[in-house]
Amino acid sequence: MHYSQYKNLMAKIPQAEGKQLLALARKAITTYLEKRERISPPKEPSEKRGVFCTLRTRHDVLRGCIGLPYPTKPLAEAIVEAAISSAAGDPRFKPVTAEELGEIRIELTVLTTPEELECPKAEMPGKIEIGRHGLIVKGQYTSGLLLPQVAVENGPWSPVEFLEATCWKAGLPPQAWKEEGVKISLFEGQIFTEG
Repeated sequence: MHYSQYKNLMAKIPQAEGKQLLALARKAITTYLEKRERISPPKEPSEKRGVFCTLRTRHDVLRGCIGLPYPTKPLAEAIVEAAISSAAGDPRFKPVTAEELGEIRIELTVLTTPEELECPKAEMPGKIEIGRHGLIVKGQYTSGLLLPQVAVENGPWSPVEFLEATCWKAGLPPQAWKEEGVKISLFEGQIFTEG
């Protein structure tokens, strides 16, 4: 199935449910930081979805961002895992403390299933819509992912700049997306943000 056929198959989550998902992420982080315990995720939502949890300070400084790009777990379980990992396991940052949690804003990005872009390399930039698509670049031994909002928050970037930045995130040269062995996948994300 080509991405253009696939993109409308994933149902949007209602805003009210998005608020519940944010509350679940906050509860997971709070419980883990205060008691070093993982909460048991609720049974719903049970649909398997990829999700990223992004943590920022009140001054919009990134404090953690980790997720599960593929739909391997029920969404509630994936949120608990991503939330705790972003607070306590992102190797780029020191772990969030319980004392600073009140200053942290949580953002969840619920993903559509990534779909490999199958077209000539020269056509790839034309298939990427900035602000709508996120990217995954896979090399032989490495991969990198950037969420859709990254290309807007840091620019906006052009599609080529977005491809190059995702290659860099994967530890590859910026032009690596043009190489035959490198695979590019697109996904979309529905974003829920606290306050």
